[in-house]
Amino acid sequence: MIVFISIIILLTIVSVSALFSSMIDDMIKTSLGNQAMTVAKMTSQKEQIINAFKDPNPSLTIQPIAEEIRKDTGAGYVVIGNKENIRYSHNITKYIGKTMGSSNKPVFENNASIIYEGTGISGKAIKAKTPIYNEDGEIIGVSSVGFLTSEVEGKVHSYRLKLLHFTVFILLIGIGGAVIISKRVKKLIFNLEPEEISFLFKEKEATLESIRDATVAVNKDGKVTSINKRARELLKHDHIEKGIRMEHGRLNTLIKTVMGNQQNTINQKVIFGEQLYLVDASPILENQRTSGAVLTLRPVSEIEEIIDEVSKVQNVSEHIRAQNHEYLNKLNTIYGLITLEQYDEVRELISEEVKERQDIVVFLTSSVKDPFIAACLLGKINRSKELKVDLEIDKESNLESIPSTLNTKLLVSILGNLIDNAMEAAVRTNSDGANVKVSFTDIGSDIIFDIEDNGNGIPQEWHDMIFIQGFTTKEGENHGLGLAIVKNALKKMDGEIFISTSDSGGAQFTIVLPKGK
Repeated sequence: MIVFISIIILLTIVSVSALFSSMIDDMIKTSLGNQAMTVAKMTSQKEQIINAFKDPNPSLTIQPIAEEIRKDTGAGYVVIGNKENIRYSHNITKYIGKTMGSSNKPVFENNASIIYEGTGISGKAIKAKTPIYNEDGEIIGVSSVGFLTSEVEGKVHSYRLKLLHFTVFILLIGIGGAVIISKRVKKLIFNLEPEEISFLFKEKEATLESIRDATVAVNKDGKVTSINKRARELLKHDHIEKGIRMEHGRLNTLIKTVMGNQQNTINQKVIFGEQLYLVDASPILENQRTSGAVLTLRPVSEIEEIIDEVSKVQNVSEHIRAQNHEYLNKLNTIYGLITLEQYDEVRELISEEVKERQDIVVFLTSSVKDPFIAACLLGKINRSKELKVDLEIDKESNLESIPSTLNTKLLVSILGNLIDNAMEAAVRTNSDGANVKVSFTDIGSDIIFDIEDNGNGIPQEWHDMIFIQGFTTKEGENHGLGLAIVKNALKKMDGEIFISTSDSGGAQFTIVLPKGK
């Protein structure tokens, strides 16, 4: 790279130097020509010279005057001639009275003053010729002045030498600069050659385009610098492309977060259209400074099976944990009663516990035919005991098998989110006496679920806002998505959700799902 830059600098400087050298030559020639013409005209207008043309031997008067002018101006020669081209003056006296070597035809025929370069008796010169007029305005002769180029070549050589020194100086500075710039550039591009950079760029583009996940990179100003095909398809409705600022609210928030704390953020939930996506965001660091961020979006549908399995394990784990906690309390109580020899109370406690469990299981198995929905409700009942929430399922509720046109997994997600929200709201408002009621029916052409709590309720002005992705009244990350997921899942099944105030003053959510879809 250094050699390449040095060659470019050398060629540039040589070209500029040659141009300046040519310009200097032209300037000197032009200057000499103008100077020669000035001297020639001044000479042609001298009265003594004009009057001398009437003398029998004009050269006796003209020669001394011409020589004086030549010496004063530094001209190579000052020649005065008549219309017959006979010299009346010359710096070499033997040529006086002889015919002038160069043609004076343009001067005499066209009354013209001319400047040209030519070679004469005295050598190569820049010449100027102008007519000499008498008092009647008639041409009587010619004034010819020349500046020998040999006398100015020394000056030209001096200028060229200075230019050469300057050129060498600039070249050395340029090479030094090229070395510094090259090292700096090499450092910035990790000591890669241009061919390697080109290959890596093409490789990166090909890799990005082949990735099934949507990938977007932005700079520190939030403008998109790289976006693959999958991301272009996903974000086409947001008109996001290279050079355009990222305007998606949720993604903007993630970008600002990772650029601010310089830490990766993973598995953030974002909804596009009707699809839920998981987003990973990573900062781009340069010398410990954030210069941008990279986002990777993958649809949940592609990992639903894994999530489903994990969800099942988590549900079982949560169920076991809640039961274990509750059973430990009951066992401690039983142990205490046995220690106190209160055997009747032990039998009564065990009987009540068994009956309660049996009642719950019998009710769920008889009233809820879908095992996923039943398992979801059972898990939430166990969870409610741990949270000290009275979760009541209306005994009049009934749900036959879910139609194949409805997605049971989505319905489980909807119920799980709404019941969790209801229990949290009830606990926040009531340190003791938190209550959540769930009822459902499939009578008629719709399946209807009601979830109500005795929390603070939801203000009327929030009824539309709470379904917007990112809207939350909770602190921390990954909030403001539950109800957005619910709304999106219902949309997929042509369902609706309504918000009202429960009898206890809390919130009531009503879900309506048509069976016919």
